[in-house]
Amino acid sequence: MSSEPVAHTETGHAVVSRLHGDLHGQLALALRQIRSFCEKNGKFDPSLLDRHQQTSYELALTAAELSAAGAMLDWAGQFPGDGLVQGIALGFTAETCRESLDRLGLRAAELGLGSGSLTALAQRQDVREFLDTNLSAERWETLGRWICEQQRTRLPSFLPEEVEIVRDSFQRFADEVVGPQAEAIHRQHLDIPESMISAAAELGCFGTSIPERFGGLQPDDSPDSLAMIVVTEELSRGSLGAAGSLITRPEIAARALLAGGTEQQQATWLPLLASGEKLCAISITEPDTGSDVAAVSLAARKFEGGWLLNGSKTWCTFAGRSQVLVVLARTSRDASLGHRGLSLLLIEKPVYAGHEFRHNQEQGGSLTGKAIATLGYRGMHSFDLFFEDYFVPGENLVGGEGGEGKGFYYTMAGFAGGRIQTAARASGVMQAAFEQALRYAGERQVFGQALADFQLSRVKLARMLARLTASRQFSYQVARRLDAGGGQMEASLVKLFSCRRAEWLTREAMQLHGGLGYAEESMVSRLFVDARVLSIFEGAEETLALKVIARQLVAEA
Repeated sequence: MSSEPVAHTETGHAVVSRLHGDLHGQLALALRQIRSFCEKNGKFDPSLLDRHQQTSYELALTAAELSAAGAMLDWAGQFPGDGLVQGIALGFTAETCRESLDRLGLRAAELGLGSGSLTALAQRQDVREFLDTNLSAERWETLGRWICEQQRTRLPSFLPEEVEIVRDSFQRFADEVVGPQAEAIHRQHLDIPESMISAAAELGCFGTSIPERFGGLQPDDSPDSLAMIVVTEELSRGSLGAAGSLITRPEIAARALLAGGTEQQQATWLPLLASGEKLCAISITEPDTGSDVAAVSLAARKFEGGWLLNGSKTWCTFAGRSQVLVVLARTSRDASLGHRGLSLLLIEKPVYAGHEFRHNQEQGGSLTGKAIATLGYRGMHSFDLFFEDYFVPGENLVGGEGGEGKGFYYTMAGFAGGRIQTAARASGVMQAAFEQALRYAGERQVFGQALADFQLSRVKLARMLARLTASRQFSYQVARRLDAGGGQMEASLVKLFSCRRAEWLTREAMQLHGGLGYAEESMVSRLFVDARVLSIFEGAEETLALKVIARQLVAEA
């Protein structure tokens, strides 16, 4: 067996830290240049940013990738004696810096950077030597060989002991309860079994983001997003569609209620959500609005004792099985109010199995739902909904009378947690795909050799583990920042980064399986189609990059 690869850690880290800082400086210059194009009367006008969408999108990607590289360097600093950790961290950061140099260089003229400064940075001797060493096929093959020989499916995370205990519990749940049913749920487009939901509830699955005083697992005195993330990772490793999203909806609902719900609403609804007695779905998206939340048009009109809803929603995941729908509706007839005319409503409904349902109210209103046939992400089912004179009691307006017109803000409070949780879901899917790829590479014989004995396979596996680890460590870093009261921008950055990497990694896992990977019988084919949805939901990649990340970065430049 070969010895563990040892990187030139002191020299490497000194060089890459300086290079990483220089690239952040170039990014800041680029953002200031874009801002100069988007000013009117000396003030930033976000409407002008649409003239620079391609460049803004690329800058958002660069910001996300450089942030992930920073998280990797911080993580590696916790394990100075682990050669594999150091090699993976330096290799990933070298690739990220190289890609950032290329992307900024391509737009240098329009960004006012001047090709000379970027060229000088890339040609600096210490930078050139660092990149040549850590991007070499030989270095990546060495890392891959050691990963294969040791069957290293994950690298150390430096998590608190109590969080590792939580991970172990849900890892067993994923292996013993979710995994054996995941393929049938996906292939046959089945509902999530009630036995799985009840077992998840017994573990406290639905209360990971709800304070203890309401029956959840979250400490009352301080948030603990790390536990929520590791639970999400393990559930998603078992199955994204059947388990990985079970806690996403109560996470979003709980954050919205904690941000704007009345004391009575919190006391009523949060315990029901935490125990799993009431499962919920989130209904925001509409057929003509997509990720443009502020353009929601579902009409809610005041009626005796409450509201009447008329209109359509789409992509409401888990709407059939859920007993509570958290619905964003337009409660003001004044269209000029825009997002300030939106409110959040809680809708109670019966449980419906299958792919279609219709709920007729005694008052005469109705709610119909039909599941959308999807490529992957099956089990929870995503529904088109149609409301016709559907009555919602007044006490179900989040925030009570004071919450009218504030639904957009409550929704955004919920989405911050949803974005970091989606990054964790991406890590879980990547973990499952990497485990399958590593196992298959060791078993599959090609031209008289194990697939894992070929250089290309080893390089692929090492790069896969690097991206998986970057996604995981970046999400852990953001979780700590969110718990400290910040991290809103970073939550968007990690969602953007991790979901893109999940697509790439599951593709590589499928590729290593060859023809078998394309077969329905192969687990990696499910992981590949599941990963595709990650860059679409909880904020489509383009909308997230342009309307959230780039807009804020440019505004603050």
